[in-house]
Amino acid sequence: MKENKILVNWLLLLCLILLWGTSFLFTAIAVDTIDPLSIVFFRVLIGAIVLTGYLYFRQKQLPRVLKSWLIFLLFGFVGNLLPFFLISWGQQTINSGLAGMIMAIMPLITMLLAHYFIEGENLNVFKIMGFLLGITGISILLGPVFSGSMQEMLSGIAILIAAGSYAVNTILVRRLPRFDPVVAGAGLLIAASAALLIPWLLLNKAVSDEVSTMSLLSLVWLGIGPTGVATIILFVVIDRAGPTFLSTINYLIPVVAFLAGVLVLNEPLSWVSLVALMIILIGIALTRFRASHNARV
Repeated sequence: MKENKILVNWLLLLCLILLWGTSFLFTAIAVDTIDPLSIVFFRVLIGAIVLTGYLYFRQKQLPRVLKSWLIFLLFGFVGNLLPFFLISWGQQTINSGLAGMIMAIMPLITMLLAHYFIEGENLNVFKIMGFLLGITGISILLGPVFSGSMQEMLSGIAILIAAGSYAVNTILVRRLPRFDPVVAGAGLLIAASAALLIPWLLLNKAVSDEVSTMSLLSLVWLGIGPTGVATIILFVVIDRAGPTFLSTINYLIPVVAFLAGVLVLNEPLSWVSLVALMIILIGIALTRFRASHNARV
């Protein structure tokens, strides 16, 4: 029985890794003929529909207090709207594999922020060394980007800011009032899609025949899979195995993003990028160690 539970946990984690790791691939296909703002709006809207259905399936209710919805809006903006838009906008220039690898810096940014804003999350020697390795890897990854055109440089910066936005959201979740995760997941996507409705109507161009079927299908899948279903799986994994088990995804999502880009979109296989990614992942692994005698800075 215990072995079956462990197997199910790993299968769920694998699904989560594949859903989030391939999201960069589907974003690349979607952004080929759909503007970034539309991608973000429909992604959060479809995700909200999926999670609201799951919410009522679990017989839970959304809050009726304004303060709760303001917090959901904050979570929705920092953890969904802003990074989704920056990634979609950046992937108009940067390939999907590179975008996924840049996002590997997110847990290291989270670690640095946690030192200042989360009690008991002090930096130690290993964390500092891991962070410096991560910065080295990111510098190697972004070297060719920053030496290219201005658009490439801005796209690289956009992806970095998206990683930082996810990190800030992680800190906010731990600092602000706690909610039932199912309620919070549905609530923040509802708030995000509602907030983006008017800007999308005002700024979005009319849908034209230039939108390809593949882009449209990719957009629908981004809402259903990486946004809706993945969030449900996330809740289940945390409930079954805990957040420490979940942290394994930080190592594998960038690898899946890179391989998906190479195998499906025929993106260039850069050994320099692979080496840079390995440096970042080693940096993440290093932060898991505890310095002897709990050395702090």
